[in-house]
Amino acid sequence: MVGTAKNGRVRHAFSVVNGGQELGPSSAPASNAGSESGGIEFTREDVDALLNERPKRKDRFSLKEKCETMSEYIKRLKLCIKWFQELEESYLIGREKLENDVEVSERQRDEMGILLKNKEEELNSIIAELRKNYASLQEKFTKEELDKMAAMESLASEREARLEIERSQNSLSDEHGRVQRELSSATQKITSLNDMYKRLQEYIASLQQYNSKLHNDLSTVEEDFKRVEKEKVSMVENLSMLRGQLSVSRQTQDDAIKQRDALVNEVASLRMELQQVRDDRDRHKLQVQTLTAEYTTYKESTEKSSFEVDNLKSKYTKLEVRCLSQTDQIRTLKDQLMIAEEKVQMSNLTTLETRTEYEGQKKLISELQTRLADAEFKLIEGEMLRKKLHNTILELKGNIRVFCRVRPLLADEDVSTEGKVISYPTSMDALGRGIDLVQPGQKHSFTFDRVFMPEISQEDVFEDISQLVQSALDGYKVCIFAYGQTGSGKTYTMMGKPGDQDQKGLVPRSLEQIFKTIQSLQPQGWKYEMQVSMLEIYNETIRDLLAPNRSSSDMLRENGIGGKQYTIKHDANGNTHVSDLTIVDVCTAKEVSYLLERAEHSRSVGKTQMNEQSSRSHFVFTLRISGVNESTEQQVQGVLNLIDLAGSERLSKSGSTGDRLKETQAINKSLSSLSDVIFALAKKEDHVPFRNSKLTYLLQPCLGGDSKTLMFVNISPEPSSAGESLCSLRFASRVNACDIGVPRRQTSMRPPESRMSYG
Repeated sequence: MVGTAKNGRVRHAFSVVNGGQELGPSSAPASNAGSESGGIEFTREDVDALLNERPKRKDRFSLKEKCETMSEYIKRLKLCIKWFQELEESYLIGREKLENDVEVSERQRDEMGILLKNKEEELNSIIAELRKNYASLQEKFTKEELDKMAAMESLASEREARLEIERSQNSLSDEHGRVQRELSSATQKITSLNDMYKRLQEYIASLQQYNSKLHNDLSTVEEDFKRVEKEKVSMVENLSMLRGQLSVSRQTQDDAIKQRDALVNEVASLRMELQQVRDDRDRHKLQVQTLTAEYTTYKESTEKSSFEVDNLKSKYTKLEVRCLSQTDQIRTLKDQLMIAEEKVQMSNLTTLETRTEYEGQKKLISELQTRLADAEFKLIEGEMLRKKLHNTILELKGNIRVFCRVRPLLADEDVSTEGKVISYPTSMDALGRGIDLVQPGQKHSFTFDRVFMPEISQEDVFEDISQLVQSALDGYKVCIFAYGQTGSGKTYTMMGKPGDQDQKGLVPRSLEQIFKTIQSLQPQGWKYEMQVSMLEIYNETIRDLLAPNRSSSDMLRENGIGGKQYTIKHDANGNTHVSDLTIVDVCTAKEVSYLLERAEHSRSVGKTQMNEQSSRSHFVFTLRISGVNESTEQQVQGVLNLIDLAGSERLSKSGSTGDRLKETQAINKSLSSLSDVIFALAKKEDHVPFRNSKLTYLLQPCLGGDSKTLMFVNISPEPSSAGESLCSLRFASRVNACDIGVPRRQTSMRPPESRMSYG
């Protein structure tokens, strides 16, 4: 709503505003992606050649050459197996991705079902109300018909009386002289009867007009009833169609998961068989090494025999025995080697079977990838339908909605049951939407879109506005502001209690939802950029809460000694700009939280008799969102304005003096201007006084444009504040009756050079 990077305004990167320190998480070191297989990739021909390869040896009976050949062949088999393992890991990653997509689809299906169920319940309540209105109009029409018949009968009797009088006058005309006085009295009676006859005619004409008006109202109500019935039928048909599509997608996903599990089991069995072959190869290698060592020793002893012929003759017998034993060992090794070759052949057959299964699994994976692409396309279509249905529901509920929240009693505000001034109706029509305020001898009843009792938590309050916050990501301008007397809980509702996760306000919870939703939309091709600005209106002066050296700059400007002049401007598209306002690019919720803490410390607060930490200014938080879908080239621009208004107060209760007195007068003046604007909008006047204060001029797009606006009216349950609470409730009722037009979504196709537009 406020400020852009144009027209002389200042834009800083987050690192500049933060004094050169980045708050984002440090980047993790690059992982070592190398492996034994490295960059080697095996094609089908490579695997076939490896499996069909036969060892080629120069010396057929050379055990050493055969061992080297087998070692090289086993090494290449290990590389191939390693490649199969990496391929299996990629399949597992794909499976996890499919499971995540299924979970996201189920969550979105559940959310859409809840929305459609709420819509159906709301339409049923509207139909019931229309039927009640139709019955009451029928009763009024019957009553008016009876009154009309009675009037007609009275008119007929009067006409008969007039004819009787005229006949009496004709019969007495011959005795005119003798009954002159009686004739004069009869003439007066005739005159009075004529006047009564005219009045009766006028009354009959008014009854006829009222009767025609009732007929028109009756036809209008019947048309509205038929239109609502048609909308209900169409919504039920859409719901059934979406449920059918989701069931088909879930069945397809389950089949894919079962086939993947079967493939994983087969790969595990193949891995065990290869491990057995590897163990046999290691054992044979050790035996060959032992034989080689013994052969070397035997050769050395043979060379020395030429010098020791006499000694060899005496030892010939011993050597012959030893040679026989070695011959037996060699024969045993040959048998073991033949067994190893048979096992290798069996391994080759198993590898061929594995290759055949791999080709079948490869075809199956390609089919699954095709189905996954179709499911992603259906998911995108479902997301577009969800946005359309969600925005339609918000438009049917009205553009300015009002939620009422009653804060709990404080420790020093103990009130007995008889002294309570606020109650909540329990009827079906007003349950959760009605509130009654009791004053001596009088009861005031109000109905809003939602009423939160004191025991309602911050999380439950945010749940009711979470879909409205979602509209900002969909490309709408959204404004949520808190109104009420000082000490009624406005700042707690918007900001919450610092340091307590359960008591976080609407502002931090909205930011968490937006960043979480952005993460979930990334697989669909959406990329978002966000910018934050914060300001306060203090004594009808705009202050930039994120500006460097803010204190000295504001002091100079308030004393009239230069400084930045923040000017509010509206363009033809309903966007609002504040010149020289600081705008910060943000990427994470942590960065925005830091800026909120910084702005909160800079905001103007003061102590009064009603509140120790009373906000003395209007706080405006603005988040501008620009999103682009890389696959569809669609671009959306949304704005989220979260506003904590200063509280209205009475000087007799607050006891403000000095600077506090000036602040109170400025706050009450701006809130009075806001009330004048609401009055003008409710009466649909040609001139709406937005320029009477900087607050109303800043809120002009939210109150009189194409924005989705929600007001929180905060109420204190304390009996001494009943008068101020009654004023707040009456003002909220007028706001709820305002019609500011249909919200307009800011979307377009991405131009070559796109920049954000701010509302």
